[in-house]
Amino acid sequence: MPTAAAAVPPSAADATTVLLTEPSSRERFRGLLWLVAAAFFMQALDSTVVNTAVPAMAQALHVSPLGMRTALTSYVLTLAILIPASPWLCDRLGTRRVFGIAIMVFGGGSLLCGLAQSLPQLVAARVLQGIGGAALMPVGRYVLVRSIERSEFVRAMSTVATFGLLGSVLGPLLGGALVEFTSWRLIFLINVPVAIAGVWMNRRDMPDYRMVQANRFDLSGFLLFAAASALLLTASELVGSSPVPWGWIGLDSALSVLLCAIYVWHSRRTAFPVADLTLLRVRSVWVSLAGGLFTRLGISGMFLLLMLFLQVGCGWSPLLAGLMMVPQAIGSISAKWVINGALGHFGYRRLLLGNTLIVAVLLAAFALLGPTSPIWAITLLVFLYGAFSGLQYTAMNTLIYHDLEVRHAAMASSMASTAQYLAMSFGIALATLLMEAFLQGHAQAHYVAAFRWTVLLLGAITALASAVFGRLPHDRPLPVAPAIG
Repeated sequence: MPTAAAAVPPSAADATTVLLTEPSSRERFRGLLWLVAAAFFMQALDSTVVNTAVPAMAQALHVSPLGMRTALTSYVLTLAILIPASPWLCDRLGTRRVFGIAIMVFGGGSLLCGLAQSLPQLVAARVLQGIGGAALMPVGRYVLVRSIERSEFVRAMSTVATFGLLGSVLGPLLGGALVEFTSWRLIFLINVPVAIAGVWMNRRDMPDYRMVQANRFDLSGFLLFAAASALLLTASELVGSSPVPWGWIGLDSALSVLLCAIYVWHSRRTAFPVADLTLLRVRSVWVSLAGGLFTRLGISGMFLLLMLFLQVGCGWSPLLAGLMMVPQAIGSISAKWVINGALGHFGYRRLLLGNTLIVAVLLAAFALLGPTSPIWAITLLVFLYGAFSGLQYTAMNTLIYHDLEVRHAAMASSMASTAQYLAMSFGIALATLLMEAFLQGHAQAHYVAAFRWTVLLLGAITALASAVFGRLPHDRPLPVAPAIG
């Protein structure tokens, strides 16, 4: 027979014990964290592993190494074009369905990349990869914001970002090892089992967030932006043709500018534009986007050029060349530890003014390298370049939110991601086109000289970004929150 004590209500101390033993949001969504981290890792790995394999891929597909730029820019441009559509897709179809489809499309694109027998086939497969990849990171971040408590969000994002950085560390090394000891096709095929596991984890661990009634998607604006971006990149690709079709280049460029002007007109007359250009009235927003554009035009193609310089110009093995990219990733990771203190001490204006010039000087310093340069000197330069460019990226990525109200954060994030990948695609195209111009049809022996002139010009372009960052107001350094990105 139960005693009377059994019916006594729990005391306040007992209630506190129950609350203390309740799992945190990070523990409750542990599977979700692993899923998003795996997606970040897969995309970061795929973005870096290809650079090391470019010479081997070019040989297998019977094109020049610099001619492989289309396979790189097509993926990045697809990301830039499709990222703005991911928030609407989540609102309409739900996060679980969108993320699952994205993983399957990315895995299918990876399979087709590994089976490609020609450059056009590889480019088409890379576009398919980009269609899937465009939703992985934005949807992953969005779901974590919705699921993880504010007090634990920074720690959760740090965990996820670490896996992305780990992918960028292992990517070049893994790419070099696979190319040297197996086949370049495996750098794509390894994504297939990861994607299969991701689909299973998505069904089990991904929450299904959606709106009861989604806002109308700005299809007209989306198509205008996509067409303008594609035409501009096509014009840049045609510059590398022989003979150069200047008429087609002028036509594509003019049509791109016209479509951009039409979009500006259109965005002022729609309630939910795909990119809200009124945010450009905020100085920190347009400075972040414009400064990021010039910076990425200068530095986005650098590590592809370095891989070609080491393997084609200096005769290094793919594995040794890939190993040389590890110091860059370590330098970028180390920048995460000092960005908060640097912003607190210098403020955005002084930090970006000075750091941009340092990055430009380090980029130009690669012109001092040659086939006889000692490995320790290359390692040190790559590490320093990785550290200061990592500092630059993080400062630029957080500047856009500096003076914005919270209600504009989602749109600013979409615009920043789009501008980032768009600038990266044009940066890769610019770097390879400059190399081709300095090669002037000559063979391997001229790669070193062409590399040196190219990095000097890219350094000068990067330095121009300091003039843009100089438009920032003289901010008083204040303590800032830990930055992720």
